[in-house]
This record gives sequence, C-alpha cells and structure tokens, in this order.
Amino acid sequence: MIDRLEDQLRTQRAALGTLVYRQELLASNIANADTPHFKARDIDFRSALEGAVAGRRSGDVGLAASSPRHIATRVDSSFAGVTRYRTEFQPSIDGNTVNMDIERSAFAENALRLEAALTFIRSDLKDMQLAMSQ
Repeated sequence: MIDRLEDQLRTQRAALGTLVYRQELLASNIANADTPHFKARDIDFRSALEGAVAGRRSGDVGLAASSPRHIATRVDSSFAGVTRYRTEFQPSIDGNTVNMDIERSAFAENALRLEAALTFIRSDLKDMQLAMSQ
C-alpha cells in the first residue's frame, strides 16, 4: 500500500524538491546583488524535473550541519548538472551579473509554482485519504 502512495507522489515530490532548490538559488542571487564579481545562477526547471522523475536526481535538497552532533544528511549535488550561470543582460562595473528585476520576477514566479505544487500534493493526499476511508 505504501508503495502505491510513493508512486503516486513521486512526480510531485521531485517537482517540489526542484522548485525548492531553484528558490534557494534565486534567494542567493538576490542576497548577493551587491557582491563584487558574483555570478547569478539558475536552473533549467524542465530538464531538472525530467532528470528527477527519471531517477537521475533525487529532487531532495540536502541540509548543512553546523555542529558535529547534528544528524548526518546526504549532501545533494544532484542539481549540479542543470545549474547554469544566468546570461548577463547589462554589464556591471564590479562584475556582478545579478539583475534585480529578473531575480525578483523569477522569485515570485517560482513561489507561485511552489504554492501550486503544494496545493496539488494536498489534493492528492485528500483523495487518497478519502479512497482509504471508504
């Protein structure tokens, strides 16, 4: 039974992991808007999701431990193949390639996609719960 639930949610879990990773990248770009020589990064969501669904990438985002007593987590470099530097539209004197208009727009769009993915997952879980209760 659990295997069926796992299969049902595999695509949504992969999409959620990919969206979370992209949100972290965009937040990093915004946070480093004034850092000299910082190069803005982003992922190609479609190819990252296709890879996650195909099993080449787990879609899970690893956590950094700040203490040796923390529970060890798998460090995930699964998005390294799809992470790209953003194309520079307007050169900056200090070498920074962050364009705040593009970053804010991408951040807002990704937040909407995250919310939609969570809504779909909630709906699937409600449907499964209803099916099991009958």
